[in-house]
Amino acid sequence: MAESKGNKTIDHEEIRRWVESHDGRPSRVRGTGNGNDPGILRIDFPGGVGEETLEHISWEEWFEKFDQNRLAFLYQEQKASGSPSTFFKLVHRD
Repeated sequence: MAESKGNKTIDHEEIRRWVESHDGRPSRVRGTGNGNDPGILRIDFPGGVGEETLEHISWEEWFEKFDQNRLAFLYQEQKASGSPSTFFKLVHRD
């Protein structure tokens, strides 16, 4: 089934609002990064795949890495069926 068109943003408040409205939390992949580098960024949604490999971090840490790597947040509000979606992808800014 086709999915609806996604939204792309670098706005921290928009990202945070969308993630928290879906009960997500800023995370990193456990065992990546070191020191002040959180490593590979992810969002942890309840019951999500790979939940055991994620470690929650602060929004401050998450957004610092997000901006340093010039990332954008691509997300989907709802599936083609109309049900809520938790699809997102971190992509390079244009």
